[in-house]
Amino acid sequence: MLEYFGVATGLLYMALEIKQHPAMWVVGFVTSLVYVFVFFSAKLYAGMALQAYYVLISIYGFRLWTVTSPSQEASPPAAGGIVYRHADTRVLVKIAVAVAAIHLSLYGLLAAFTDSPAAGGDAFVTAAGIVATWMLARRIIEHWYVWILANAVSVYIYYLRHLYPTLFLYLCYTLLAVAGLYTWIKKGTEHR
Repeated sequence: MLEYFGVATGLLYMALEIKQHPAMWVVGFVTSLVYVFVFFSAKLYAGMALQAYYVLISIYGFRLWTVTSPSQEASPPAAGGIVYRHADTRVLVKIAVAVAAIHLSLYGLLAAFTDSPAAGGDAFVTAAGIVATWMLARRIIEHWYVWILANAVSVYIYYLRHLYPTLFLYLCYTLLAVAGLYTWIKKGTEHR
């Protein structure tokens, strides 16, 4: 039952993310808290830790997205519009290095100290999720590409763990990430 509640709030979160509605951070907080327990019971420990990270970054993202000071790096969009920025090559390289370093570190820990049945995939999804959420908080449009890849890998992991409602959620996340990218490009304004 808890997993189904997480699916419902997760879908609401994605709809709000695509529209850049600040309430997404509150819904994401609830969804992530639910999935801490779901992933713990499925022995997906890195995924559980990722959900705990999402709980914390939801607070950070909400604060960043609701601050109206023009000096803030990721100021809220004017009049409810979608505002984004592109990462330059230097930032993209740092993002790739961060994902690789986090992945390798988590994989080593999971393989050595847990009974995780999907240590490599679990570590990758967690690394990508950590970085993609940071990118989202800063409205970096390339975060959608990271989500598309991470969500597609998640679908396979949840299939292997027989988490079928969560598999459905992440299949929807994958498709909604494609829709989100399209929406941000078509309806958004690039902020420099």
